[in-house]
Amino acid sequence: MYTGLIAEEVRVTGHEGLEINAYLARPLGPGPFGGVGVVHHMPGFDEATTEIARKFAAHGYMAVVPNLHFREGDGGKAAPDDAAAASRAAGGVPDERFVGDLAGALRHLESYEEFSGKKGVIGYCSGGRQAFLAALSLDLDAAVDCYGAFVVGNPPEGTSLRVTPLVARTGELRCPLLGLFGNEDKFPSPEQVDELEVALEQAGKTYEFHRYDGAGHGFFAVDRTMYRPEAAVDGWQRIFEFFGRHLGATSGEGASA
Repeated sequence: MYTGLIAEEVRVTGHEGLEINAYLARPLGPGPFGGVGVVHHMPGFDEATTEIARKFAAHGYMAVVPNLHFREGDGGKAAPDDAAAASRAAGGVPDERFVGDLAGALRHLESYEEFSGKKGVIGYCSGGRQAFLAALSLDLDAAVDCYGAFVVGNPPEGTSLRVTPLVARTGELRCPLLGLFGNEDKFPSPEQVDELEVALEQAGKTYEFHRYDGAGHGFFAVDRTMYRPEAAVDGWQRIFEFFGRHLGATSGEGASA
Protein backbone atom coordinates (compact mmCIF):
# COMPACT_ATOMS: atom_id res chain seq x y z
CA MET A 1 0.00 0.00 0.00
CA TYR A 2 1.20 3.54 -0.76
CA THR A 3 1.10 5.42 2.53
CA GLY A 4 1.92 8.68 0.80
CA LEU A 5 -0.55 10.21 -1.64
CA ILE A 6 -1.88 13.56 -2.72
CA ALA A 7 -5.53 14.32 -3.42
CA GLU A 8 -6.83 17.60 -4.75
CA GLU A 9 -9.36 19.27 -6.99
CA VAL A 10 -8.06 20.05 -10.48
CA ARG A 11 -9.46 21.59 -13.64
CA VAL A 12 -9.67 19.55 -16.83
CA THR A 13 -10.81 20.39 -20.34
CA GLY A 14 -14.04 18.53 -20.96
CA HIS A 15 -16.64 18.27 -23.71
CA GLU A 16 -16.57 21.08 -26.29
CA GLY A 17 -13.52 22.61 -24.61
CA LEU A 18 -15.30 23.58 -21.39
CA GLU A 19 -13.11 23.59 -18.29
CA ILE A 20 -14.72 21.54 -15.50
CA ASN A 21 -13.60 20.49 -12.06
CA ALA A 22 -12.35 17.00 -11.25
CA TYR A 23 -10.89 15.23 -8.24
CA LEU A 24 -7.45 13.70 -8.61
CA ALA A 25 -5.81 11.29 -6.17
CA ARG A 26 -2.34 9.92 -6.92
CA PRO A 27 0.47 8.11 -5.11
CA LEU A 28 3.60 9.95 -4.14
CA GLY A 29 6.52 8.37 -5.90
CA PRO A 30 8.23 8.08 -9.27
CA GLY A 31 5.78 5.61 -10.79
CA PRO A 32 5.03 4.57 -13.38
CA PHE A 33 1.38 4.48 -12.32
CA GLY A 34 -1.61 3.43 -14.38
CA GLY A 35 -4.60 5.75 -14.55
CA VAL A 36 -8.20 5.07 -13.57
CA GLY A 37 -11.14 7.24 -14.56
CA VAL A 38 -13.67 6.91 -11.74
CA VAL A 39 -17.23 7.60 -12.93
CA HIS A 40 -19.45 8.73 -10.09
CA HIS A 41 -22.93 7.37 -9.48
CA MET A 42 -26.14 9.35 -10.05
CA PRO A 43 -25.92 10.99 -6.58
CA GLY A 44 -22.98 12.82 -8.03
CA PHE A 45 -19.53 14.09 -7.27
CA ASP A 46 -19.79 13.23 -3.59
CA GLU A 47 -17.64 12.21 -0.63
CA ALA A 48 -18.16 8.50 -1.25
CA THR A 49 -16.73 8.85 -4.76
CA THR A 50 -13.68 10.83 -3.69
CA GLU A 51 -12.99 8.13 -1.10
CA ILE A 52 -12.93 5.60 -3.94
CA ALA A 53 -10.38 7.72 -5.79
CA ARG A 54 -8.13 7.81 -2.73
CA LYS A 55 -8.46 4.04 -2.40
CA PHE A 56 -7.11 3.61 -5.92
CA ALA A 57 -4.24 5.99 -5.16
CA ALA A 58 -3.36 3.93 -2.09
CA HIS A 59 -3.13 0.91 -4.38
CA GLY A 60 -0.77 2.54 -6.84
CA TYR A 61 -3.05 4.19 -9.40
CA MET A 62 -3.67 7.76 -10.47
CA ALA A 63 -7.43 8.15 -10.11
CA VAL A 64 -9.39 11.03 -11.60
CA VAL A 65 -13.10 11.77 -11.08
CA PRO A 66 -14.62 14.30 -13.51
CA ASN A 67 -17.62 16.20 -12.15
CA LEU A 68 -20.23 15.10 -14.68
CA HIS A 69 -22.83 17.42 -13.11
CA PHE A 70 -20.63 20.51 -13.40
CA ARG A 71 -22.99 22.28 -15.79
CA GLU A 72 -26.19 21.55 -13.89
CA GLY A 73 -24.44 22.34 -10.60
CA ASP A 74 -23.73 26.04 -11.15
CA GLY A 75 -20.25 25.47 -12.50
CA GLY A 76 -19.32 22.99 -9.79
CA LYS A 77 -20.46 25.27 -6.93
CA ALA A 78 -23.70 23.47 -6.03
CA ALA A 79 -23.89 20.70 -3.44
CA PRO A 80 -23.70 17.21 -4.99
CA ASP A 81 -27.33 16.41 -4.12
CA ASP A 82 -28.60 19.61 -5.74
CA ALA A 83 -26.47 19.10 -8.85
CA ALA A 84 -27.62 15.48 -9.13
CA ALA A 85 -31.29 16.50 -8.82
CA ALA A 86 -30.85 19.07 -11.58
CA SER A 87 -29.14 16.48 -13.75
CA ARG A 88 -31.96 13.96 -13.23
CA ALA A 89 -34.56 16.60 -14.09
CA ALA A 90 -32.69 17.32 -17.30
CA GLY A 91 -32.81 13.64 -18.29
CA GLY A 92 -29.33 12.63 -17.13
CA VAL A 93 -25.89 13.34 -18.55
CA PRO A 94 -25.93 13.18 -22.37
CA ASP A 95 -23.72 10.38 -23.66
CA GLU A 96 -21.62 12.53 -25.97
CA ARG A 97 -20.96 15.03 -23.20
CA PHE A 98 -19.96 12.28 -20.78
CA VAL A 99 -17.44 10.82 -23.22
CA GLY A 100 -15.91 14.24 -23.80
CA ASP A 101 -15.63 14.98 -20.09
CA LEU A 102 -14.08 11.61 -19.26
CA ALA A 103 -11.67 11.83 -22.19
CA GLY A 104 -10.53 15.24 -20.94
CA ALA A 105 -10.04 13.93 -17.41
CA LEU A 106 -7.92 11.02 -18.63
CA ARG A 107 -5.98 13.34 -20.93
CA HIS A 108 -5.11 15.43 -17.87
CA LEU A 109 -3.13 12.48 -16.48
CA GLU A 110 -0.71 12.80 -19.39
CA SER A 111 0.70 15.97 -17.82
CA TYR A 112 2.29 13.89 -15.03
CA GLU A 113 5.65 12.23 -15.64
CA GLU A 114 4.75 9.31 -13.35
CA PHE A 115 1.72 8.34 -15.49
CA SER A 116 2.39 5.06 -17.32
CA GLY A 117 0.01 5.71 -20.21
CA LYS A 118 -2.21 2.75 -19.27
CA LYS A 119 -5.81 3.83 -18.76
CA GLY A 120 -8.85 2.16 -17.26
CA VAL A 121 -12.34 3.20 -16.21
CA ILE A 122 -14.71 2.12 -13.44
CA GLY A 123 -18.24 3.24 -12.77
CA TYR A 124 -21.07 2.53 -10.37
CA CYS A 125 -24.85 2.63 -10.97
CA SER A 126 -25.40 5.13 -13.82
CA GLY A 127 -21.62 5.32 -13.90
CA GLY A 128 -21.48 1.60 -14.67
CA ARG A 129 -23.41 2.22 -17.87
CA GLN A 130 -21.13 5.15 -18.61
CA ALA A 131 -18.03 3.01 -18.01
CA PHE A 132 -19.38 0.56 -20.59
CA LEU A 133 -20.02 3.49 -22.97
CA ALA A 134 -16.44 4.69 -22.42
CA ALA A 135 -15.16 1.23 -23.34
CA LEU A 136 -17.10 1.50 -26.61
CA SER A 137 -15.90 5.01 -27.37
CA LEU A 138 -12.35 5.51 -26.08
CA ASP A 139 -9.03 3.70 -26.40
CA LEU A 140 -8.80 2.14 -22.93
CA ASP A 141 -6.92 -0.83 -21.53
CA ALA A 142 -9.62 -2.05 -19.12
CA ALA A 143 -13.16 -1.22 -17.97
CA VAL A 144 -15.18 -2.17 -14.90
CA ASP A 145 -18.98 -2.01 -14.84
CA CYS A 146 -20.36 -2.11 -11.30
CA TYR A 147 -24.09 -2.85 -11.64
CA GLY A 148 -24.55 -0.40 -14.49
CA ALA A 149 -28.23 0.27 -15.10
CA PHE A 150 -29.62 0.45 -18.64
CA VAL A 151 -26.73 -1.06 -20.53
CA VAL A 152 -29.59 -3.44 -21.24
CA GLY A 153 -33.18 -2.22 -21.07
CA ASN A 154 -34.76 1.23 -20.77
CA PRO A 155 -35.54 3.32 -17.69
CA PRO A 156 -39.00 2.56 -16.26
CA GLU A 157 -41.91 4.71 -17.34
CA GLY A 158 -42.42 7.81 -15.25
CA THR A 159 -38.74 8.51 -14.68
CA SER A 160 -37.05 11.60 -16.06
CA LEU A 161 -33.95 9.76 -17.30
CA ARG A 162 -33.50 9.82 -21.06
CA VAL A 163 -30.86 7.18 -21.69
CA THR A 164 -30.89 4.35 -24.19
CA PRO A 165 -29.52 0.80 -23.91
CA LEU A 166 -26.05 0.06 -25.24
CA VAL A 167 -26.14 -3.71 -25.61
CA ALA A 168 -26.62 -3.52 -29.39
CA ARG A 169 -23.20 -1.84 -29.60
CA THR A 170 -21.36 -4.60 -27.72
CA GLY A 171 -19.33 -5.45 -30.82
CA GLU A 172 -17.65 -2.03 -30.51
CA LEU A 173 -16.11 -2.86 -27.12
CA ARG A 174 -12.41 -1.87 -27.26
CA CYS A 175 -10.98 -3.41 -24.09
CA PRO A 176 -11.43 -6.22 -21.55
CA LEU A 177 -14.47 -5.80 -19.31
CA LEU A 178 -15.11 -6.79 -15.70
CA GLY A 179 -18.73 -6.81 -14.54
CA LEU A 180 -19.87 -7.02 -10.91
CA PHE A 181 -23.58 -7.48 -10.20
CA GLY A 182 -26.00 -8.22 -7.38
CA ASN A 183 -28.54 -10.97 -7.94
CA GLU A 184 -31.17 -8.98 -5.99
CA ASP A 185 -30.83 -5.97 -8.30
CA LYS A 186 -33.62 -4.83 -10.62
CA PHE A 187 -31.58 -2.39 -12.74
CA PRO A 188 -29.83 -4.39 -14.05
CA SER A 189 -31.80 -7.52 -13.32
CA PRO A 190 -30.13 -10.95 -13.49
CA GLU A 191 -31.94 -11.50 -16.79
CA GLN A 192 -30.46 -8.28 -18.20
CA VAL A 193 -26.99 -9.34 -17.06
CA ASP A 194 -27.59 -12.65 -18.85
CA GLU A 195 -28.50 -10.76 -22.03
CA LEU A 196 -25.33 -8.68 -21.86
CA GLU A 197 -23.22 -11.77 -21.27
CA VAL A 198 -24.71 -13.47 -24.34
CA ALA A 199 -23.94 -10.37 -26.42
CA LEU A 200 -20.33 -10.35 -25.20
CA GLU A 201 -19.91 -14.03 -25.98
CA GLN A 202 -21.40 -13.65 -29.45
CA ALA A 203 -19.11 -10.69 -30.17
CA GLY A 204 -16.07 -12.68 -28.98
CA LYS A 205 -15.11 -10.07 -26.38
CA THR A 206 -12.80 -10.56 -23.40
CA TYR A 207 -14.83 -10.24 -20.21
CA GLU A 208 -15.51 -11.71 -16.80
CA PHE A 209 -18.70 -11.38 -14.75
CA HIS A 210 -19.20 -12.04 -11.05
CA ARG A 211 -22.62 -12.12 -9.42
CA TYR A 212 -23.46 -11.97 -5.73
CA ASP A 213 -26.38 -13.57 -3.94
CA GLY A 214 -27.98 -11.43 -1.25
CA ALA A 215 -26.72 -8.22 -2.86
CA GLY A 216 -28.75 -5.66 -4.74
CA HIS A 217 -28.00 -2.32 -6.33
CA GLY A 218 -25.26 -0.27 -4.69
CA PHE A 219 -23.66 -3.03 -2.67
CA PHE A 220 -20.29 -1.18 -2.73
CA ALA A 221 -21.82 1.92 -1.08
CA VAL A 222 -20.41 1.92 2.47
CA ASP A 223 -22.52 4.96 3.42
CA ARG A 224 -25.84 3.39 2.44
CA THR A 225 -28.08 0.64 3.77
CA MET A 226 -27.63 -1.45 0.61
CA TYR A 227 -23.94 -2.00 1.45
CA ARG A 228 -23.08 -5.71 1.51
CA PRO A 229 -19.60 -6.22 3.00
CA GLU A 230 -19.01 -9.76 1.76
CA ALA A 231 -19.84 -8.88 -1.85
CA ALA A 232 -17.91 -5.61 -1.67
CA VAL A 233 -14.76 -7.21 -0.26
CA ASP A 234 -14.76 -9.86 -2.98
CA GLY A 235 -15.55 -7.24 -5.60
CA TRP A 236 -12.63 -5.02 -4.58
CA GLN A 237 -10.25 -7.97 -4.74
CA ARG A 238 -11.41 -8.75 -8.25
CA ILE A 239 -11.13 -5.11 -9.32
CA PHE A 240 -7.52 -4.86 -8.18
CA GLU A 241 -6.63 -8.21 -9.74
CA PHE A 242 -8.23 -7.13 -13.02
CA PHE A 243 -6.58 -3.71 -13.15
CA GLY A 244 -3.31 -5.31 -12.06
CA ARG A 245 -3.38 -7.53 -15.15
CA HIS A 246 -4.35 -4.81 -17.60
CA LEU A 247 -2.94 -1.56 -16.17
CA GLY A 248 0.18 -2.88 -14.46
CA ALA A 249 1.08 -4.30 -11.07
CA THR A 250 -0.34 -2.57 -7.99
CA SER A 251 1.14 -2.00 -4.57
CA GLY A 252 -1.53 -3.87 -2.68
CA GLU A 253 -3.75 -6.87 -2.94
CA GLY A 254 -7.44 -6.17 -2.67
CA ALA A 255 -8.98 -4.37 0.27
CA SER A 256 -11.65 -4.74 2.85
CA ALA A 257 -12.84 -1.18 3.29
